[in-house]
Amino acid sequence: MKEVRYFYVPDAGSVSELPDEEAQHAVRVLRMQMGDEMMLMDGMGTFFRAVVTEATKKRCLYRIEEILPQERQWLPHLHLAMAPTKNMDRTEWLAEKATEIGFDELTFLKCQWSERVVIKKERVEKILVSAMKQSHKAWMPVLNEMMNFQTFLLKMEEREKANGTRMQKFICHCHEEEGLGEKVMLKDAIRRGENVLVLVGPEGDFSIDEVKLAEAKGFQSVTLGMSRLRTETAALVAVHIMNLINQ
Repeated sequence: MKEVRYFYVPDAGSVSELPDEEAQHAVRVLRMQMGDEMMLMDGMGTFFRAVVTEATKKRCLYRIEEILPQERQWLPHLHLAMAPTKNMDRTEWLAEKATEIGFDELTFLKCQWSERVVIKKERVEKILVSAMKQSHKAWMPVLNEMMNFQTFLLKMEEREKANGTRMQKFICHCHEEEGLGEKVMLKDAIRRGENVLVLVGPEGDFSIDEVKLAEAKGFQSVTLGMSRLRTETAALVAVHIMNLINQ
């Protein structure tokens, strides 16, 4: 039995042709032909079972046979904000694995001790799409533009006011200085079923001033355990904890 292939088509329900890049993959790499079955995903919670109606060197047309709304695998909105690593390969690995596990939003932060202050958003988006298809996730994570740490905190404050609700907000760091809030384990702090945002700092950690500012904005200081983790490892652990608690 031929394996059913998955394709990302944001407006799958209103068009009848794969986007250029997906079409190239379907006809040139996978050699799909008329009559072959495929699964389309719109990244908004719906799969579409479809069949190929025309396949040329540059185009792949389809007909939808069945609309398949998907149930969410986790309950609330899961948001990770992290400072990207100097070695971008590590950050891209994190984006891929976090998508496989399952989360909703990713923001990259410019922090006081950041070693990387520029990212190629389009490249990361492609990694998110590939991981979503590979892991058969129904929702495409939102990828935001890179943002200054202080600006991001203000944006999140504005979001809460606009929505009229508060989210759980946590900042992971290694500081033990007096004057900071008492750290608890993230796994013990998250309340199931409530929107949650976790901040992970650069390889040199957040600065003391950044931690204090976050706490002043309602973030709770947390730890991920006794081990000292790389940035991308800490970020993945945070996503896994958020997801597991809310499955």
